[in-house]
Amino acid sequence: MSALTFYEFFAGGGMARMGLGPGWTPVFANDCDAKKNAAYRQNWGADEPLDSRLVQNVATRDLPGCADLAWASFPCQDLSLAGGGTGLAGERSGSFWAFWDLMSSLQKQARAPRCIVLENVGGLLTSHQGEDFRALADALGQGGYRFGALLMDAVDFLPQSRPRLFIVALHRNVAILEGLSSELPAQFHPVALQQAYARLSAKAQRNWVWWKLPKPPERSIDLADVIEAQPTGVDWHTPDETLSLLSMMHERHRDKLAAVQANRKATVGTIYRRTRIDNNGNRVQRAEVRFDGVAGCLRTPGGGSSRQTLIFVDGESVRTRLVSVREAARLMGLPDSYQLPARYNEGYHLIGDGVAVPVVRYLAAHLLEPLLGKITRPEAATIPA
Repeated sequence: MSALTFYEFFAGGGMARMGLGPGWTPVFANDCDAKKNAAYRQNWGADEPLDSRLVQNVATRDLPGCADLAWASFPCQDLSLAGGGTGLAGERSGSFWAFWDLMSSLQKQARAPRCIVLENVGGLLTSHQGEDFRALADALGQGGYRFGALLMDAVDFLPQSRPRLFIVALHRNVAILEGLSSELPAQFHPVALQQAYARLSAKAQRNWVWWKLPKPPERSIDLADVIEAQPTGVDWHTPDETLSLLSMMHERHRDKLAAVQANRKATVGTIYRRTRIDNNGNRVQRAEVRFDGVAGCLRTPGGGSSRQTLIFVDGESVRTRLVSVREAARLMGLPDSYQLPARYNEGYHLIGDGVAVPVVRYLAAHLLEPLLGKITRPEAATIPA
């Protein structure tokens, strides 16, 4: 079978494209962020079919042919815990509806993609008491698709805790092969997803599919494996800066640090600065540390607290610095051949807004490609170094 074709909306730096792999041919990509577009072209070529307009300004005449897949990692800001809670009515996350208008128009032209994948944060399941997820599900059903969702965490593949929701919709004229679905929830269908399903309309539930994927193999890399020997683009904190950071720790986290120091073994961990409510009801900033070999979820650099800090402990020696952009890229499964922006914030923003590459590859190998009639070799389920 020839390569499968796809449209890539909200493309960013092309991380979904990398996860899909060489067996897929992009025939259209779209992102309105100029800096992300620059990274996309730097990595994929100046002549790639990349459209830089707002999705609202894209028309069906801009979309060539009839693609096998439309991938849309639409903005999550209005759906995340850190967002304003406006959901799919928000200016950013609401751009989903402009994308969906395009898909609906393609349906009228008999050019609807056989498969659509929507990727976003798990907050989509509960946004506006589940109304946003219900509206999205109703739209997919009315558009002629059967659909289901999977809540997949990058931690199964990479040393980063990054749960993300993947909604996979298959056009009704495409048969579902045996073994790709189940009667009941299974792998990647946690309680939160089952509860969201229960809140759907009866009609939407009739269109629902519990997609079936195998359990991923045990993760083979740890946080220490992605650390640069000579970090690029970041400086070590001064001793005073490190002490200031440690002073923000709650007693429980200071105890974690003390236990690692007592082991007298060189260890790397991560620190996030978070706003917490103290015993007096005041909002205070806390430094929270983890030494489980896993980084917290990478975010876009909206403020100092969103930038993840590394902590290196060797007995009494404690040093800290920001995660480098290359380390962040490795935490997303990008190979070192992937070219990153020169400026720290631009690189961190590009990475923090992206999708974990091995998760996309796993989803493609075990569900998308079989659904669309492409046989995947076992070794193709992994990303080459």
